[in-house]
Amino acid sequence: QVQLVESGGGLVQAGGSLRLSCTAPRDTFFGNYILGWFRQVPGTDREFVAAIRWDGRMTNYADSVKDRFTTARENAKDTVTLQMNSLKPEDTGIYYCAAMSGFTWVRTIYTLPQSYGSWGQGTQVTVSS
Repeated sequence: QVQLVESGGGLVQAGGSLRLSCTAPRDTFFGNYILGWFRQVPGTDREFVAAIRWDGRMTNYADSVKDRFTTARENAKDTVTLQMNSLKPEDTGIYYCAAMSGFTWVRTIYTLPQSYGSWGQGTQVTVSS
C-alpha cells in the first residue's frame, strides 16, 4: 500500500488548464509502481484517464484526453503530475491518482481500476462552459 495525496483541482472555464499533482511519503520507492489517473462522475464507473510506467519512459492516455493531457513523474521526489489543457465541460469529475505495484506494462491491465492497490483521496475538477 502506498499513501497518495492529490492536489491542484478546482474550477476553470472551458479551454483553460489545470495541473494536478500526486505525492507519496519519502522513501516510498516510487519507481516500483505504475501510476494511473482516473476520474469519476457520481453515478458512473471510475474511468481511466492516463498511466505512466515505473521509469517514466512510457505513457498511455484515454482517447478522450489524448493530445490535451500529459502525465509525468519524478521518482526522486515521489511525485506524479497530470497537466490538463484545453479543458472541456465533459472533463468535469473527481480525479484520482493510483499506484499499481509490479512491472507489467500491459494496457488491458493498467487501464482497469481493480489493477491498482493504492488510491488517493481524489480532487474535484469542474469545467464550466
